[in-house]
Amino acid sequence: MARASSECPAWAPPLLALQFLTRVPVPGVARLPGDVVRIGLVRAVAWFPLVGAIVGSITACVVLITEQFWPRAVAVLVALIVEARLTGAFHEDAVADFCDGVGGGGDPAHVRDIMKDSRIGTYGTLGITLAVGLRAVLMTSLDAGYAAAAIIGAATFGRLLAVVALTTIPQAPRADGLSKDVAGEARPKDLAIAGATSVAGVAAIVLARPVASLLALGAATIFMIWVRSVVMKRVGGCTGDCLGFIAYSGQLIVLLAAASG
Repeated sequence: MARASSECPAWAPPLLALQFLTRVPVPGVARLPGDVVRIGLVRAVAWFPLVGAIVGSITACVVLITEQFWPRAVAVLVALIVEARLTGAFHEDAVADFCDGVGGGGDPAHVRDIMKDSRIGTYGTLGITLAVGLRAVLMTSLDAGYAAAAIIGAATFGRLLAVVALTTIPQAPRADGLSKDVAGEARPKDLAIAGATSVAGVAAIVLARPVASLLALGAATIFMIWVRSVVMKRVGGCTGDCLGFIAYSGQLIVLLAAASG
C-alpha cells in the first residue's frame, strides 16, 4: 500500500476527482495501474470541493447567459439540465436512493438493500422531486448581485460536507461506491486539503453574505450531527448514497441561507 501511494503521481488525484464526480472525459487516468488508481481515489477526495466549484461555475454561467433571453425560472431549469448532463445526475440519484432506503427500510441491512435497488419508490420520487424543486426555487429567488456566488459556493460546500462525512462517519457493512473504496483510508490531512481547496469556491459568497454564511455553517453543523445519527442507526454506517445525499443537502443549506435575507 505504501509503495502504491508513493508511485501515485501528484497530478492523478485532481483528475480522478474530476472523473469521479462528472462525466467529463479524463483520458490521462486511463493509463494508470489499478492499484495506483485506488490510492489516487483516496487522495482525490481532497479535491472534491474544487470540482464542485467547477461544476457550480458552469451552472452559474448557464444561468447568467440564458436569463438574458428568458425569465430566471427558465434559465435555472436549463442550468439544472446542463448540470445533470455534466454530472450524470450523480447526487440526485443518491438522494432518491437514500430517501427510499431510510424512508421504507426496516433494519440496516434492509435499508442498504433498498438503496442498492435501481428501482425508485415513493420516498425516493418524493425526495428527489422536493430536493430539486427546492433548489430550483432557491436559485430563482436569489438576488442577481450574488446569485452566481451563491450557486458556486453551494456546489463547493456540498462536496466539502461529503468529505467531512467520509472522514468522520464509519463505513457501513458492504458499503457501495466511494465509501467502499475510500472510507477508513481518507485522512484528516485530506479533509484539511479539502478545506483549502474549497476556499476559492466559497470566498465570494462569504464576502457578499457573511452573516448568511455563518448561518449556513451553523446549520450544516447541526445537520451533520443529525445525519450521522440517522446514518449510523438506520443504515449502519456510511455508503456512497449517504455521501451523495449529504452533498446535495449541503448545497440546499447554503442556498437557503443565501436566499434568506
